[in-house]
Amino acid sequence: MIGPLEILAGLAIMLGLMFLGFHVATTMLVVGLLGSLIHFGMPAINAVGEQLWAAGEDYLLLSIPLYILLGEILMRGGATDKMYQSLGQWLNRMPGGLLHTNIGASALFSAVSGSSVATAATISTVALPAFKNRNYDQRMVLGTIAAGASLGNLIPPGVAFIIYGSMTNTSAARLYMAGILPGAIMTVLFLLTILAICVWRPSVAGIREGRTALAEKLRHSVHLLGPLAVFAVVMGGIYTGWATVTESAALGVIVCLPIAAGYRKLNVSMLHECFRSTMRLTAMTALILVAALYLNFVLSMLGVPQALASLIKSADVSPIMLLWMLAALYLVLGIALETMPMLVGTLPVVFPIVQAAGIDPVFFGVFMVLMCEISLISPPIGMTLYVIQGVRGEGSINDVFQGTLPFFVAMVVMTAILIHNPWIATYLPNLLFGK
Repeated sequence: MIGPLEILAGLAIMLGLMFLGFHVATTMLVVGLLGSLIHFGMPAINAVGEQLWAAGEDYLLLSIPLYILLGEILMRGGATDKMYQSLGQWLNRMPGGLLHTNIGASALFSAVSGSSVATAATISTVALPAFKNRNYDQRMVLGTIAAGASLGNLIPPGVAFIIYGSMTNTSAARLYMAGILPGAIMTVLFLLTILAICVWRPSVAGIREGRTALAEKLRHSVHLLGPLAVFAVVMGGIYTGWATVTESAALGVIVCLPIAAGYRKLNVSMLHECFRSTMRLTAMTALILVAALYLNFVLSMLGVPQALASLIKSADVSPIMLLWMLAALYLVLGIALETMPMLVGTLPVVFPIVQAAGIDPVFFGVFMVLMCEISLISPPIGMTLYVIQGVRGEGSINDVFQGTLPFFVAMVVMTAILIHNPWIATYLPNLLFGK
C-alpha cells in the first residue's frame, strides 16, 4: 500500500502532462504503466492486454455509440430544425424572445442525444441563422447556446453517466433517474437568468417577436413529437425494466429511422455520414475510457482506495465540506481540462474518498457530471465554446466567453443547491428502485 504523498505525486504528474497538451489516454496509460513497473514489475505490465480486453467487454459501454448514433440521425434527419422552429413559436413572446428557445431546444435535444458537444454543434447550426436579421445581443445569443449545451450530459440519457457508472459499478438506470430533477432545475435557472438580464437590459433581446396564432402553434407542435417519442421509448424502457440501458439505446435508434424518413432525409448517404461521425466519436471516447480503467486497476493493486479511506477517516471533514472542497478543485481544473479528462482522470482517486465519507454514489455521479458540464463553458478550454465559435465562423471567441459568464454563475448556484439538497438527485431513484 502506498501513502497519500505518493498518490498526490502521481495525480500531479498526470494532470501536469495533460496541462502540457499530452493526450489524456496516453497520459493515464503512461502513469498506470509507471506505477506497475515501479511497484510490481513485468507481471503487471503483462496484464495490460487482459485488462484492456476486460474493459472493452463491458456490455453497458455498447450504449455509448448507440446514443451518439441516435443524436446523429435526429440532427441529420431534419428533426432538430423543425423542433427548434416549433419551440420558438411557444417561447418567443417571453422577455428574451428566442433566447429562451435556445435553452428549451437544447434541453429537448439533450434528452435524446446524451452529448453536450453534439448539442452545442446542433443547436448552433440551427439557431445562429435564426438570429441573423434580428437585433439580439450576440454575446447573449452565444451564451444561451453554450448554457443549453451544458445540459447535454446532465439530462438523461447522458454518456457521462454511462462512463461514471461503468467506472464505479453504479447503476446507470439510477443515475439517469437521478439526473432528471437537477437537469430540470438547471433549465429553469437558465431561463430565469435570461429573464433577469432582459428585464434589467431589455435592449439585449432586440425587437419583441410577433404573435403566432394558437392554431398554428398547435399545428407545428407535431415536430416536437419525434424527439419526445424517442425520449419516451429510451427512458420508458429503462424505468419500467422492460429493457436495459443498452437495449433502450438500440430501440431509440430504431425509432429515429422513421422520423428521418418522415422528413425525407433517410438515405444511404445520410446514414453513411451518421456512422462515420459515430465511429470517430466512439473511438475517441473508448480510447480514453480503457486507459482510465487500466489506471483504476493499478490503483486498486496499490491500495489507493484503502489509503484514501484511511486519510478521510483520520481527518475531521464533514461530507458537505468535502463536496465544497471538490467543487473548488473541479472549478479550477475546468479552466484547463475538458470533461472527459476531468471525469476519468480524477475519479479513480476521488471516488474512494467519497465512499469513505459516506456520500451516496448516485448523488455523487450527478455532482461529478455537473462539475464536468461547468468545465464545458469555462474559458479558455471549454469545448462547447470553440464548437459554437467554429459554427459561427466570424467575430471573436471573446464574445462567446463573455456571453457564458451569467450562465456560469447560474451553474455555480446550482452546485450550491445540489450540495445542500442531495435529495434532489436521490429522490426519484429511491422512489422507483428503492433505497
